[in-house]
Amino acid sequence: MKQSQLSFFNRLTLALRVFGRILTHDEFAENLLRLERGELDLSTPAVPELPKPAALRQTLPDSALQLLALLQQEGRFVDFLKENVTAYSDAEIGGAARVVHEGCYKVIRDHFQIDPVRSETEGVQLTLPSGFDAAAVRLTGNVVGQPPFVGTLMHRGWQVTAIKLPKLAEGHDVRVLAPAEVEL
Repeated sequence: MKQSQLSFFNRLTLALRVFGRILTHDEFAENLLRLERGELDLSTPAVPELPKPAALRQTLPDSALQLLALLQQEGRFVDFLKENVTAYSDAEIGGAARVVHEGCYKVIRDHFQIDPVRSETEGVQLTLPSGFDAAAVRLTGNVVGQPPFVGTLMHRGWQVTAIKLPKLAEGHDVRVLAPAEVEL
């Protein structure tokens, strides 16, 4: 398409779309840089079709708030995060972090089954075939071309395979993470 056929508004719109894709798609940005340097041959389909953005859906905050309340109840998680720790020594912070860790770990252990995304040992080389689950595996480093990709497993990842949150009583206000305490 000749430049004279594109209005200023159309060029501006295109520039904003390309800018957005540069920020969100590593491979697109790398290919655009290669094109600018003259390293990319436009006669070959080196720039792949970009996936369409996923439709967003509204979520209910009840489960997230319930989890936050459990973390507060067992590990004083919110108290720890809301505390200004700059006045404390590293040893004091470490001692508090140990208590928070133990309580929060108990919540996670009791209410979630968390398993690795990948079963291989970290550090092994593996091949990701075409169609691999891009939501479960993030590619890092020099990502160029199309699958299959061969690389080193740097982190196995984590996925929740079961959730066992307690049922909520009708009328329970999940926004109250921890009630205020008044001693009489």
